[in-house]
Amino acid sequence: MKYAGVLRKMSTELGNPIQYYLDMESDFLVVNQLLNKKIEITFQKYQCLSCGEDKKIFRQGFCYDCFYKMPQAGDWIMRPELSQAHLEIEDRDLEFEKSMQLQPHVVYLANSSNVKVGVTRKAQIPTRWIDQGAHEAIEIVEVPNRYLAGITEVALKEHVSDKTNWRKMLTNEVKDLDLNMEKEKLAQFIPEEVQPYFKDLHSKEVELDFPVLQYPKKIKSLNLDKTQQYSGVLIGIKGQYLIFEDGIVFNVRNYEGYIVELKV
Repeated sequence: MKYAGVLRKMSTELGNPIQYYLDMESDFLVVNQLLNKKIEITFQKYQCLSCGEDKKIFRQGFCYDCFYKMPQAGDWIMRPELSQAHLEIEDRDLEFEKSMQLQPHVVYLANSSNVKVGVTRKAQIPTRWIDQGAHEAIEIVEVPNRYLAGITEVALKEHVSDKTNWRKMLTNEVKDLDLNMEKEKLAQFIPEEVQPYFKDLHSKEVELDFPVLQYPKKIKSLNLDKTQQYSGVLIGIKGQYLIFEDGIVFNVRNYEGYIVELKV
């Protein structure tokens, strides 16, 4: 079977294990059903997720020009402490920024390669944790806007990492931890204006089960710009990565805006 379309990040559904889906425009693939099967990936061309033109993708599925003008790629996306919609200050498109920033956000701890702090919209839980390949996660605070979440993350990352080691995550070099205990250690560092939003110390950890048949010992990332055709047997899906039998891993999200053909 052959499928073709522009890549977007896989959608997910919480389950045991997590279910992954890939929208290939005219086809909707249940990626879990491709486990233990040989898949061939062929890069065809680019298609910017904004302008739709065949222009080299710069970041987040956008070409260079669109990346620097689209509100979906503003600096506040990666640095939520820069959010200013609550002050009626526009970055690129105030109405869009209000719709995204002025809604409940959660600051959380996730364990994917190590304990890390992160921020996401409440509506994106547990999707955000799944995308990061976290096998366990817990909420720290729930606040009414992105700015408050951002300043909390800035304060906490002085004491805990805000990065995931993707290699450890994909080789499953991860230890189970008591996230409630880690959360209690960090409580004192939460900014004063955010303290009223602190979640109960004994809130429940969420455990996530990924569809991986076997974890590789060594991995190498597939770069579609350098290797435009690849085939291998799929043995796992974790985060937004496809894991292949030969140790090759493919980050679907990194290649949003690439038109590919998949042959199964």
